Amino acid sequence: MQGLGRRQFIKTVCPAAMGLNLGGLLRAQSARAALAKGPRPTGKIKSCILIFYYGGPSHLDTYDLKPDASSEIRGEFKPIATSAPGVHISEHLPRMARVMHKVALIRSMHHANRSHDSASIETLTGRPPIGGDRELFNATPEFFPSYGGTLSYLWRAKGYEISHAALPWVFHNVVDQPCQGGGFLGRAYDPFRITGDAVRLNYGSEMLKRPPDLTMERIEVRLGLLRRFDGQAARRIAQTPLMDSLDTYQKKAVRLLASDSVARALDIERESEQLRDRYGRGNEKPLSTGVGAENAYGRNLRGQNLLLARRLVEAGVPFVNVYDFKQQGQNWDSHTKNFEQHRDFLLPPADQALSVLIDDLDQRGLLDTTLVVGLGEFGRTPKINGVAGRDHWPDCYSVVLAGGGVKGGYVHGASDKFGAYPDRDGVTPADLAATIFWRFGLDPASEIHDELGRPYPIAEGKPIRDLFV
Repeated sequence: MQGLGRRQFIKTVCPAAMGLNLGGLLRAQSARAALAKGPRPTGKIKSCILIFYYGGPSHLDTYDLKPDASSEIRGEFKPIATSAPGVHISEHLPRMARVMHKVALIRSMHHANRSHDSASIETLTGRPPIGGDRELFNATPEFFPSYGGTLSYLWRAKGYEISHAALPWVFHNVVDQPCQGGGFLGRAYDPFRITGDAVRLNYGSEMLKRPPDLTMERIEVRLGLLRRFDGQAARRIAQTPLMDSLDTYQKKAVRLLASDSVARALDIERESEQLRDRYGRGNEKPLSTGVGAENAYGRNLRGQNLLLARRLVEAGVPFVNVYDFKQQGQNWDSHTKNFEQHRDFLLPPADQALSVLIDDLDQRGLLDTTLVVGLGEFGRTPKINGVAGRDHWPDCYSVVLAGGGVKGGYVHGASDKFGAYPDRDGVTPADLAATIFWRFGLDPASEIHDELGRPYPIAEGKPIRDLFV
């Protein structure tokens, strides 16, 4: 070992000692944490669950119907009354209609990106994509951090076991695509990735896996070897903040590997069969036998995802991204058969799961301190196309919010009579970003810095204060 430099030793011995690269991730995090302490949250909420309906749900067929428009715009669905006086939503959202007094709507969200990738970047970072409006996930690395990445960085000194979780898959299955990770803050602030088994309906994380024969006792022995090497290296290598904090974060990696709380949170089978059924049981037609089709119990993964999100909030995770990306073999990109897809495959499980999540959080006393946000990267065209579909439409669409102090039954903004453009109180993704950070007690003008030291506010918009009591 005499000729082995410290950097090479860390690269080769630590991953073997951990059984995975978790220690490296935490060491990278410690390097930044040693330089400065970020602001601590003092706001009204402790957690945020952001449900991202990838593909773009049709606002005109969910939360902003236009029954008085011509048939080529209004479509097949009818509005129904809700528990909030004067607020009407789609007939295929009957469960959400019953909890609308706990829900706020934004009907004037808009931006300029018509491609999925660029629209997703602006939606999940609050910033327009640097590469412009195009499909660019395979060509452009992430620059701006996601909301969860920013929070993880700002709260790096708080000692969360997990500060940002993403489930059940990051979309396109790559976390370092331009909106889901730490961006210029570094890979240390990527989310804790949770995978789901669509057939068994259980969850796990590659980050917590280790070889079966690598016991915690063996890990402790290897860490002892590393500590002895550290003692020798310290006498001949100048100390740096990174070196000073290595031991702390090695211990944190071991704690996370051995954490009962993380393992318990991921063990969704601890929940009662009755509650699991409430979150989603077979009221929709399975589109295929592929990813996310109903399992033998008749449940769907869409519902179980939100149940797991609630469990993570209960375990103290501040930010949870739920990526509704490839469940049931179908996402929300309804260029063809828009009404059939929404009616039969998409809306029933989404309606059931989101309404039960809201009630479940409320019954457990978590709704006031948990902000739930549901949205896609854009809406759909007012005019129905020639194959009974609706195409991409970022010029105006809807966002659903619950908990976190929202005004129940409140509608912010309005679209025009065609659902095409904001008619009143337009909202941008930057405003939504500022709102989320503000609800956590963070000043949207607080600065973060890229690798060149250039400052950026954590959000460039203004909080939508009217949404909250």
